[in-house]
Amino acid sequence: PIIQGMQQFSFLLALVLFRRYCGDMKKENYPANIDRRRFLATAAAGSASLSLPGILEAAKRKDDSPETLVTQLFKSLDDKQRKAICFDFDHPLRLKVDNNWHITKPRLGNSFSPDQQALVKEIFMGLHSEDYAETVYNQVVHDSGNAGFADCSIGLFGKPGTGKFEFVLTGRHCTRRCDGDSVEGSAFGGPIFYGHAAQGFVEKPDHPGNAYWYQAKKANEVYKMLSGKQRKVALLDEARDEEGTKTVELTGKKKGLEGIPMTELSDDQRGKVKETIKDILAPYRKKDAQEALQLIEKAGFEHLHMAFFEKEDVGNDRVWDVWQIEGPSMVCFFRGDPHVHAWIHIRDNA
Repeated sequence: PIIQGMQQFSFLLALVLFRRYCGDMKKENYPANIDRRRFLATAAAGSASLSLPGILEAAKRKDDSPETLVTQLFKSLDDKQRKAICFDFDHPLRLKVDNNWHITKPRLGNSFSPDQQALVKEIFMGLHSEDYAETVYNQVVHDSGNAGFADCSIGLFGKPGTGKFEFVLTGRHCTRRCDGDSVEGSAFGGPIFYGHAAQGFVEKPDHPGNAYWYQAKKANEVYKMLSGKQRKVALLDEARDEEGTKTVELTGKKKGLEGIPMTELSDDQRGKVKETIKDILAPYRKKDAQEALQLIEKAGFEHLHMAFFEKEDVGNDRVWDVWQIEGPSMVCFFRGDPHVHAWIHIRDNA
């Protein structure tokens, strides 16, 4: 009975780990080349041979930081993989960002083992807060087409574990970074991008099902608080163009930026802007969100400007789909037309 109980416990624990490893068990949420039935059959047949150290090691990995997992991934790469995705730390590709791109040619699903794909997923999940991780992961899966998360690509810069490094994951509506604070004075290690086409390329005015539309709702709360005079300053015609990395180029300007400066707002209005910034950063892990807020304060919150753009009002409902918050060394640009594209670049100085 004792041995039988241990076997049952091992099998149940294997199931728990598998669910954690592969999300909600839907086909698109677990790495390619893993057959669910084969895994369960193997686990059932071999549960007696599962060792406690092995189980504990698998469970322990879930508590590792994204930085630690990047080092594990780097060590697991073979020569062919390293040649394809590894670069010097100062390679110019490291700081590129765009709304739909692949930083390297190999895709997760066809060039990496199931274990490596699982590591990449854990890195991605670890870069996000517990409240938003599944939501943003499902957004990437949804927007990446039939291949799902496996369509993403990755690049590794520097030497994880022994020196400066940065891990970059890209795909449609996704650029995420993990740098272990290798890039001083920069939130997230550089500019990031996120977006969502929740229900078709052209979304309805209320953007049903969009993972990020809540941010626009918060921004519009700021606009509602503005007086008529303030709105004339904050509401402009057309927004900036989306031009890859240039979209979030920092100007270093404290004055003359688009929109209304924080110095023209009341205390409660400025408080609502701060709430909006916190909501923008809410999807990311606490460490990165706090660093971003500290950098904004260091550069001077009073130098920020907020703008809304009238000509890209989806449905002409005067709920502004396109808006931005910009300072001398930060840009948060949100474009909700025809679906959500959003860009973030935050530094301590330009």
